[in-house]
Amino acid sequence: MQLATYSERDGGDANHLGIVLGDRIINLEAAAKSLGLPDVHDDMRGFIAQGAAAMQTARAIAERLAGDASKGLPLSGVRLRAPIPRPERNVVCVGLNYADHVAESQSVAGGDAPKFPVFFTKPPSCVIGPGDEIPWHGHVSTSIDWEVELAVIIGRQGRDIDEASSLDYVFGYTVANDVTARDLQQRHGQWYKGKGLDGFCPLGPVVVTADEIGDPHRLEISLRVNGVEKQHSNTRHLIFRLPRLIAEWSTGMTIYPGDVLLTGTPSGVGVGRKPPEFLKPGDVVEAEVAEIGVLRNVVGSG
Repeated sequence: MQLATYSERDGGDANHLGIVLGDRIINLEAAAKSLGLPDVHDDMRGFIAQGAAAMQTARAIAERLAGDASKGLPLSGVRLRAPIPRPERNVVCVGLNYADHVAESQSVAGGDAPKFPVFFTKPPSCVIGPGDEIPWHGHVSTSIDWEVELAVIIGRQGRDIDEASSLDYVFGYTVANDVTARDLQQRHGQWYKGKGLDGFCPLGPVVVTADEIGDPHRLEISLRVNGVEKQHSNTRHLIFRLPRLIAEWSTGMTIYPGDVLLTGTPSGVGVGRKPPEFLKPGDVVEAEVAEIGVLRNVVGSG
């Protein structure tokens, strides 16, 4: 099942939660009411927090309306937003989680390969959606880089989760771009500032539920700048797989429905290229994860 947060192009800035059926999107809240089904929230985070009952309603809507082309709106006629436009908490990220990227990073900054997952966070103000401009913070950084990542959306509250049951806490998956100001990252000696500027976490275009993805460790992952491929790998090459990441993250810390986890990027980032390459105003960045979609953003001019 594919779910998306969207706004109608002539309906102001109001966001709604929809289920994507082919080339159309159905407003879940409105459809549930019209079909006499239990109410569901009209936003992704609220829907996730409703749990199994909301999913049952969504599945019932999909079954009844899948073949009815008169229902909903054409995807081409709406604007997709970040699936969770304003996360309640910081986005949790994992660094150095593909072996080729570790080697690439060592060639630039040295250091040892991690023995445990390397966690850091990005503030909620980083999050933007598909089609939104990545802000050009030229007065702050001249080394703005790209990082395609598989993002995990948490579906259940938990703490001290064991690896064997950790994937049961996943609601679904989306695509992320962990945009990074490399000069700030190096200057401050930590990652929060260089990765935490406004607009530095594009997310989208949809959330694909965990049951549809199945095994998340088999997905092609890639990124293009102006149509030129810069990154290409597969999530099977993750050093620390999702069960380990969720178990480590939740040790002594409660995770909540709607929390977002970025799982790391493969090699091919700009800072590791010879010579280094960085984004500039007008660049078109397309991050893609197979079975989820393409997250497209343009770098702004100011």
